[in-house]
Amino acid sequence: MKIALIGATGFVGTPLLDEAVERGHSVTAIARNTESIRLNKHIHPVQIDINEDKDKLVQTLKGHDVVISSVHFTDFDQEQIIHAVKEAEVPRYLVVGGAGGLEVSPGLSLLETDDFPEKFKEEAEAGVEFLNKLKQEKHLKWTFLSPSANFTPGEKTGHFRVGGKKLLRNEEGKSEINVGDFAVAMMNEAEKPKHIQQRFTVGY
Repeated sequence: MKIALIGATGFVGTPLLDEAVERGHSVTAIARNTESIRLNKHIHPVQIDINEDKDKLVQTLKGHDVVISSVHFTDFDQEQIIHAVKEAEVPRYLVVGGAGGLEVSPGLSLLETDDFPEKFKEEAEAGVEFLNKLKQEKHLKWTFLSPSANFTPGEKTGHFRVGGKKLLRNEEGKSEINVGDFAVAMMNEAEKPKHIQQRFTVGY
């Protein structure tokens, strides 16, 4: 596949780039600063400020099979990035989401719990807002992948569970996933779509 990865140098973007290349896909690695992107015949770095270079973003996205965005929700114009994917006529749009909107009990999201960390609230609220915007898109084939509550560095193990709108917890009550396995789950979805116009989650 030909994949456009927005935010290719970030905490999640870097393992996503590695996983895509390991699987033999061609990746246009989009970032505000591309100096740290490794040289590889499967990687085409493109330096773009997605808030400033709107026309360049649309032109760059054209011709790809999938767009994956891995950027903080508070760092970009939400309407603009959806518009860019649609304008570029890319068939599918995958989003690195947050855990805040996942349910911990019926009708109660993680974000709404009393002990949700204050420092993450603005980003989590923006993620929920973005998901709600995607839900209004009837023709865009989007997918929103939420990590577990504790999203950690780590190498992939290939062993994890897939869920829907509910926060996944292990037998000890912990909700965890590392970025390596998250990248595996995202690329599995890119290659064999199972959650078109849906949010899903992964955890141990």
